[in-house]
Amino acid sequence: MDRQYYVYIVTNKSHEVLYTGVTNDLARRVWEHKNGEGEGFTSRYNAGRLVYYEAYDDPETAITREKQIKKGPRKRKVALIEGMNLSWRDLGDDWPE
Repeated sequence: MDRQYYVYIVTNKSHEVLYTGVTNDLARRVWEHKNGEGEGFTSRYNAGRLVYYEAYDDPETAITREKQIKKGPRKRKVALIEGMNLSWRDLGDDWPE
């Protein structure tokens, strides 16, 4: 079975903060963000709304892409989000458990 790797962006309700991450289990990771698991950035800023993601077959490619997105300005992240999800709807609500 081939494994998928995801680069994703989560935000808070007011879209003030954007967090970019990478994972091999997007449903689990989004659940962790929504439920404040851990003591990091997303927990501190209540960023649990999945607004963007990309899927990859290769972990190195996913990590490289995550770094590229993180390094870019907020304006570029907003353009990515709005290119996939114009209304900034929480895509995690539709993600299979």
